[in-house]
Amino acid sequence: MMFTQPPASLRRVSILAIDKVFASTLMQAKDFFHLASLRYSKQLGLGLQPMFEIHLVSPDGLPVESFSNVQLPVDGGLEDADVIILPAFWDDFDNLLQRYPQVLPWLRAQHARGAVLCAEASGVFWLAESGLLDGKEATTYWRFFASFAERFPKIRLNQDKHLTDADNLYCAGGATSACDLYIYLIERFCGANVARAVSRDILYEVQRNYSPGRMGFGGQKLHQDLIILQIQHWLEEHFADKFRFEDVARNHGMSIRNFMRRFQGATGDKPLHYLQRLRIETAKGLLSSTRKSIKTISYEVGYDDASFFARLFRQHTELSPNQYRQQFMQEA
Repeated sequence: MMFTQPPASLRRVSILAIDKVFASTLMQAKDFFHLASLRYSKQLGLGLQPMFEIHLVSPDGLPVESFSNVQLPVDGGLEDADVIILPAFWDDFDNLLQRYPQVLPWLRAQHARGAVLCAEASGVFWLAESGLLDGKEATTYWRFFASFAERFPKIRLNQDKHLTDADNLYCAGGATSACDLYIYLIERFCGANVARAVSRDILYEVQRNYSPGRMGFGGQKLHQDLIILQIQHWLEEHFADKFRFEDVARNHGMSIRNFMRRFQGATGDKPLHYLQRLRIETAKGLLSSTRKSIKTISYEVGYDDASFFARLFRQHTELSPNQYRQQFMQEA
């Protein structure tokens, strides 16, 4: 069957343009999603027609002047979108708040209607000021850690992570981690093959001094079951260990039946599937940032049988471990 419409979950990406924005971070986001739009269309056999819209938007719909004094045209004012990108900027944030009072209500309204909000470096201040990150985990560029923590005490600032996610709110510490975030979102909306192609086309020379880490679990911690939350944290530390869920349940004062019911009720996942995802996401980071063998990675994430690991990896990603690794390596 031939599709002629973009994916229902992704029709428009809006990238916020404000005065003193780092133009490089703004255009980086535009290029990633424009290429994904073209790649998605090609995958569906529609040629190179864009499958979804990528708009540069400013609070008043007028052009902005970047940090390096480049005049940047925009496509219009603030609008409904499925994904919103908040690039990095260089200016006093309180000045920007006074200049652009439209931004915070827009972010709150878009998040309420289900939009995915992504912020990079200083752009995270917009999410934080909106109140949407209160009680949730976030990160930002290392230079802003002290001022961010002082200004936003209700937010759980994680200085050890380059990427965080919670309730469709994504934070990237800097330009390289933002690249990993965009690839993750492209995979989420357009599939693994499109994400792989975009990564191969753009990221073949990117060198990381960190592992991209696990994404996609932050929203599953926004529940009120403190015991299950403790178990989630325990699993993040011990995912590669040999253990039985029966023992985990007993150690936390539950029968296995009660544990299974409470875990799925709180997280939306069965415990085994949650554990598999933790392992696969960790493996993704190792595949993209190291040259360890598939067998070694399989063992490090908890699987003695590399063949079983490879089959499970393909079930979760549509790619073999070697194919996934190829997207981060330059092709001859």
